[in-house]
Amino acid sequence: NWYNCEENMLPVEVIDNGLSALAGACPNLRRVQVIGASEMGLLSVAEECPTLQELELQRCSDNVLRGIAACGNLQILKLVGSVEGFYGSVVSDIGLTILAQGCKRLVKLELCGCEGSFDGIKAIGKCCQMLEELTLCDHRMDDGWLAAVSYCENLKTLRLQSCKRIDLNLGVDEYLGSFPALQRLHLQKCQLRDKKSVSALFSVCRTVREIIIQDCWGLDNGMFGFASVCRCVKLLHIEGCSFLTTEGLDSVIHSWKELQSLRVVSLLSVVNH
Repeated sequence: NWYNCEENMLPVEVIDNGLSALAGACPNLRRVQVIGASEMGLLSVAEECPTLQELELQRCSDNVLRGIAACGNLQILKLVGSVEGFYGSVVSDIGLTILAQGCKRLVKLELCGCEGSFDGIKAIGKCCQMLEELTLCDHRMDDGWLAAVSYCENLKTLRLQSCKRIDLNLGVDEYLGSFPALQRLHLQKCQLRDKKSVSALFSVCRTVREIIIQDCWGLDNGMFGFASVCRCVKLLHIEGCSFLTTEGLDSVIHSWKELQSLRVVSLLSVVNH
């Protein structure tokens, strides 16, 4: 029961006081990782540590993110909202919009257990124009969010980890757009069982040079076949996807004329030849 986990955490006031003392004593801090801080604790770090570049906020919420606008030099940000079995906090479009408006120099953003929708991701894309890497872990996004990634015009890496679904309501295909700057698509421990969402994901990522798929459920020959639209792939790393066979792998990689590197690990249905 995650309520019991939350009860065993330090009170917010104690964490905020600790952050304030730390920031006052170490004004040159570049990286901070904290669980359970409030808006005031975050503000004290932002005000005292102007060179802060990397921040990880666990048990984060929309209210906490109100203090992030002062962290104008942040380049790497990880937000952890809800973690099943440990604690539950809500990061929604409100929080995503706040961070987008305050952290315009972000290069890497990781959202774990966060809610949100098309609007929140769009705000990030519009405001954080230097963003190169976006990671979603166990996302709780409303359907339709994937189309908003096209607003991240300089995005080079899209990583999905431990996601129970991708996007089940993608809308009209022509509104999906594409990610022309994207070079890497990394899928790890995701459920890839919905044909429409998997097809759309590979379609919008069709310019990628690298595809890494690790321990994903539901990736059979039919699902992997949607990757054939990614004609520019130079590197494929695929691991632990037991439903993919030699025939399914061959049918796709033979259409990738630019493929230079292939790594296949622990695929029981793929014959080494």
